[in-house]
Amino acid sequence: MVANDLRQRIRDKSVFIFSLIVPLALMGVLSLVFGGLGDDTVDLQPATVVASADDADQLGAALLGAVESLEIMDVTIKRAPAADVRDEMQASGAELGIIIPEEFSDAVLSGQAASVQLVQGSDATLESGVLISVVQGAVDQIAAGTVTAAAGGIAELPHQDLATLAQQAAAGPPLLTLTEGQAAAEQLSPRGTLVAGQAGLFLMFTVGFGVLGLLAEREQGTLARLRSMPVTAGTVITAKACTGFILGVAATTVLLTAGSRLFNVSFGSPLVVAALILCVATAATSLTFVVARLVRTAEQANVAQSILAMVLGIAGGAFFPVQGTGFAATLLDLNPIGAFIRGLGISAGGGTLNDVMGPVAVMLAFAAVGLVISRFLPDWGAQA
Repeated sequence: MVANDLRQRIRDKSVFIFSLIVPLALMGVLSLVFGGLGDDTVDLQPATVVASADDADQLGAALLGAVESLEIMDVTIKRAPAADVRDEMQASGAELGIIIPEEFSDAVLSGQAASVQLVQGSDATLESGVLISVVQGAVDQIAAGTVTAAAGGIAELPHQDLATLAQQAAAGPPLLTLTEGQAAAEQLSPRGTLVAGQAGLFLMFTVGFGVLGLLAEREQGTLARLRSMPVTAGTVITAKACTGFILGVAATTVLLTAGSRLFNVSFGSPLVVAALILCVATAATSLTFVVARLVRTAEQANVAQSILAMVLGIAGGAFFPVQGTGFAATLLDLNPIGAFIRGLGISAGGGTLNDVMGPVAVMLAFAAVGLVISRFLPDWGAQA
């Protein structure tokens, strides 16, 4: 019965269009409108640096080389005498000027003070800030040579050894290094939340097609003929619910897949995502049993499904994040769409099936409560 009803639903073009084509079209429109939402990527523009340094100075050349060899941005270095650095910056619009004193290497290696002057351009840009940070890091590394030479002098080491020790300290790797990383916040990006929320919202509408099919057959007299056969009423309703469940799983899978491509987001392990889709579809399908017993016509079913979908979608964060405190926060945490979004956030952060057991438990508990409630509700549709 489930297979026959599913084939009938697929042959129904309106059901097929709404459950698959319309969500895909909406996802394409959302991609055009909100494609840049939450995009924190910054493209650094090419920068020009005016530098004054002695070509024979090894440490000065190493400092400029560190600036010129940046991988995150293109840097062009123009040489100019120290007195002409500011004028050349104004003429070329350079972001930064670097003035390295003469005999810079000798001063560092002998433990003497040596100052590198930085001249920032008229406009403080992100590029100039990056360049200043790079120069500061290189100078700090070179300063280690000065400290080493001074310490060697205090320790009364042979003078011929001070230059070697200072050069090793200046050219060697830093004792402490920082590695950039990103902690798993177990939360989706704004674009990922939009995709997951809209997928959950459309799921609430898609699974309702089973109820609509049941009501249509009831109005047309088909349901009465089915009941005259050796088929229980529960079997018919279960078949309709399974049809909505299968359509919901298919539509949500297609929607998440298309959204991840259009919005360039990742939801993590396909196995974890599949488990979350099955659970949220189960929770959404449980509502069809409730609606099927409360409504009498297809119009009433449409209204009920729309109200439930919008209430659960808005409360679950399908359009924007919703937060609450106390009892309200507890209700929001029991929302299957909210649990679905949280589960995808955990999965996107590298979570496994064990890590999403919390959201899975919420969705399955919601489904169980829906089934229990439907058993005690009066079947108003059968009384019509």
